[in-house]
Amino acid sequence: MGYGQAPHILIVGGGYVGMYTALRLRRKLHGDEATITVVEPNSYMTYQPFLPEAAAGNLEPRHVVVPLRKVLKGCRIISGHVVMVSHEQRTASIQPLLGDAFDLKYDILVICPGSVARTLPIPGLAEQGIGFKSAAEAIYLRNQVISRLDAAASATDAAVRRRALTFLFIGGGYAGIEALAELEDMARDACSYYPDLAPADMRWVLVEATGRILPEVSPAMGLYTVKQLEHRGIQVKLNTRVESLLDGNVVLDDGERFEAGTVVWTAGVKPNPMLARTDLPLDERGRLRATAFLQVDGVADAWTAGDCAAVPDLTKGEGATTGPSAQHAVRQARRLAENLLAELRHEPIRPYEHSYAGSVASLGLHKGVAEIYGVRLRGWPAWLMHRTYHLSRVPTVNRKARVVADWTLALFFRREIVSLGSFADPRAEFRRVATPASAPAAGTHAAPGMPAAVDGPAADSAADSTADKAVPAASTFPGTPAAAPAPPGTPAPPATAAEANSQAAQRRS
Repeated sequence: MGYGQAPHILIVGGGYVGMYTALRLRRKLHGDEATITVVEPNSYMTYQPFLPEAAAGNLEPRHVVVPLRKVLKGCRIISGHVVMVSHEQRTASIQPLLGDAFDLKYDILVICPGSVARTLPIPGLAEQGIGFKSAAEAIYLRNQVISRLDAAASATDAAVRRRALTFLFIGGGYAGIEALAELEDMARDACSYYPDLAPADMRWVLVEATGRILPEVSPAMGLYTVKQLEHRGIQVKLNTRVESLLDGNVVLDDGERFEAGTVVWTAGVKPNPMLARTDLPLDERGRLRATAFLQVDGVADAWTAGDCAAVPDLTKGEGATTGPSAQHAVRQARRLAENLLAELRHEPIRPYEHSYAGSVASLGLHKGVAEIYGVRLRGWPAWLMHRTYHLSRVPTVNRKARVVADWTLALFFRREIVSLGSFADPRAEFRRVATPASAPAAGTHAAPGMPAAVDGPAADSAADSTADKAVPAASTFPGTPAAAPAPPGTPAPPATAAEANSQAAQRRS
């Protein structure tokens, strides 16, 4: 393999595989042996196993993300999306966060854009639901849960109060179970600050379409987890599907109906849809076809790993592939980087082979389940194992120290119970005062810094965004037509209720 000059390595995606591969390559490459470009919409890598603790207030959200530009010194970082790849032409089309799209030439491709939430065509899901894959979603859910407690404590209508205190989680995998357990634990602790609320006033519901939760562990550990959740008053509905979520009205396939102010969707993932806009081979599930050496099957100078790739699992039978877990992604990144370096230096490459070590899960403060190499742990030992394992996997000493500092402070001080809801749409208050015509209608009152409707994730236009930026009002976007002028002679609308009454009195006289 010859390139005539130092090859240009393009890494698509800055998640586990992208960041760890770039980091290892940067450390191992000699001088001008190759150049590296990483394209990622966010400027950071999110360590997702710590998102539940960030949502519960045990960790500072900034400490569960790793800044790419700080870690990958010597690499070119492009903040944007790869919208198309023509590997035959060795060209990627990139849409930066600002400005026009452009084409980028490369010699070697490492494509690892990861996965996105796998959704179903459930009426109301897009409007009411929120996922749990980003730091923005974790922050939003923390604010949402606490703001629902604030709203319920001040509500006089029993139906409004009941809806605000109902939290629905759909999906019983690790993401759903840990998010549910940590947030419920936080909310239970927060109730001590609300004289008019008790933990029994809240309703937490988990809906899972299959007959068990936590499929990564043994059925016995899954059953233990169900019993622990039910002991805390959490309703676990197995073999149940959601049929509709319109306007927050939940309809289950067993006929049950109830209203929920918060809906969290954690029912699995699927490969990033951008893979369909490449000339690389995909399998029936939309994943890149990969070899055990982490090369794209049948394609030269193309490598892949992680959630988006169908990597053969050599520890299992024919046709088995590795699961979409951080455990595999981190190890695959290491092997991919080593193989790519060996290929550049004309050395033999090795296949990826790793037996699944097991799983650990946190169920709230001092509570957890773990199954490591067949050894089963419950309660406090499992929780400690969860923290120890993931602390060892968080990249950089800087992040490890900050996480330990957060945990140490938590030993002496209780969690902060405050909702900074305006983070979801920080311009809402400014728009309200700057646009008198959009003031709330009579009988409605918007809290300062909050949208007029904050009953659930769909109440905020920016709730489902993972870009960590507010969405301006529609009229502020470039190219949006201005409102049509009123016909000549049409009186201007009154600015206040007093002016309206005065005008009505003048008409009557």
